[in-house]
Amino acid sequence: MNEALTALDRQQVRADIAAALDVRPEELAEDTNLLDAGLDSVRLMSLVEKWRAAGATQIDFVTLAAEPVLGLWLDVVTPEVA
Repeated sequence: MNEALTALDRQQVRADIAAALDVRPEELAEDTNLLDAGLDSVRLMSLVEKWRAAGATQIDFVTLAAEPVLGLWLDVVTPEVA
């Protein structure tokens, strides 16, 4: 499990979100509203499940959906490296 935790960093989270949106990671600014950028609830749930499986057990769908801004998600999903 520790390997999964070290693999889940801010760069990986950004890459996962970019892949879900079918854009390059560098196209996403810290202040990007991910719902406005096209992320729907199904893809959000898939990301939550992926990240929870990677060790980010503190996250949940409701928290991320309530604040759909990339920079905030990076802080929530990877708090130990924020």
